[in-house]
Amino acid sequence: MSFMPVILWSDALVFLLIAVTGVAVWYVRRHEHLLLPWRRVTHNSLAMVSLLVLSLFLLVGLLDTLHFRSVLPQSNGGEKVYSPEVLSVFDKLVDPLRTHTEKTYSAPFALTLYARETRTDAQGNVLREFPRLQYGGAHLEDVSRRDADVVVRALIGAGLGLFVGLLSFYLTHRKLHCASGCDRAVSVVTMILTTLIGAIISLAAVYHVLGTDKVGQDVLYLSLKSIRTGLIIGTVTTLVTLPLALFLGVAAGYFRGWVDDAIQYIYTVLSSIPSVLLIAAAVLMMQVTIDTHPEWFATTASRADLRLVFLCLILGVTSWTGLCRLLRGETLKLREMEYIQAAQSFGVSGLRILTRHIMPNVMHIVLISLVMDFSALVLAEAVLSYVGVGVDPTMISFGTMINGARLEMGREPMVWWALASAFGFMLVLVLAANLFADAVRDAFDPRLNRTEVGV
Repeated sequence: MSFMPVILWSDALVFLLIAVTGVAVWYVRRHEHLLLPWRRVTHNSLAMVSLLVLSLFLLVGLLDTLHFRSVLPQSNGGEKVYSPEVLSVFDKLVDPLRTHTEKTYSAPFALTLYARETRTDAQGNVLREFPRLQYGGAHLEDVSRRDADVVVRALIGAGLGLFVGLLSFYLTHRKLHCASGCDRAVSVVTMILTTLIGAIISLAAVYHVLGTDKVGQDVLYLSLKSIRTGLIIGTVTTLVTLPLALFLGVAAGYFRGWVDDAIQYIYTVLSSIPSVLLIAAAVLMMQVTIDTHPEWFATTASRADLRLVFLCLILGVTSWTGLCRLLRGETLKLREMEYIQAAQSFGVSGLRILTRHIMPNVMHIVLISLVMDFSALVLAEAVLSYVGVGVDPTMISFGTMINGARLEMGREPMVWWALASAFGFMLVLVLAANLFADAVRDAFDPRLNRTEVGV
């Protein structure tokens, strides 16, 4: 075997989240009343377009979660020796973007470095000029042909991408016989995305589409690698938030009395502590522990990954209070409903009432809250990494890109493309998540549903 699979802590949590999601989908498909709101979501054109965009981000994040270590060429007495560098399937697919590093900064589609360098010609004259890039546009002998080459390659890639989009449109509609407005909107956006992706793939093979950073790494590669970090922060954190908020909120609303008082005291105290200070203190303590025990980690990737998982844990501990309040209020209302009182009169245990009657009727609040909190958590990672208490500096994320671009914006000439790239990718991810969250909220909100049926 030429590689050794590696499962990091965050990878295991992602696989667990996928398994939980699969079980939830299977359960929803077996119950018509649970499936009905999701059908409303599928009939919303904006929701399905947003879900399509999110699916592309999820695909990149999932490919970047499958890690491995390659076998080194040399052998140790016939024993395989694996590289200390942990790569992913995504790294392998975009290997040219990862390995084609330049000396330093270069602008998007540039053929030369961004700053002049001093060199001496054959006659001994000292010259100040922009050196050619090693990989970007290296196939061009005449630099004046760059613009025409960019246009031709973009058109070829866009044409191939459009063909793939048209083919998927034909196969999908032939199989499903769909012609609704929602399907047409999704098909149009699919063709636009495949056209854009085709053009980017064609250009990225020979150019640095979004330029390079201080150490010559391709900014497009860094932006795509940042997607996994943002997705893990936004999704894995729910594994901590959901159990705490669900069980404590429902218990406080149903049992009331001293249980309610104790839980209210806990989340009131926790909410009164500035979350940034709490996160910073926890991350710094964790960093001290990591630095004093380097023997715990076989690779630098596992070291950075543990800090990422711990950051998810801290964000989950500090962000469950809002959902807990909502669930407590909803449970207090449900507790006075006739069917709950009837179950109590028949001697049904409190635990059974909670699991069979209360929790199913508050799941719409849970779902809406988690979907809407996703974008807030993605933005929180960027802010925390910017101030230095987020992910490990060796891990690529939107926050570390923005933090690195902070000094680049103040130099002359200004390096703007790293910040613009991180901002653009974050904008698309958060906007798609917010639009999809709005559609989910409208589909699951009982008040809007009653209005639709004229109740």
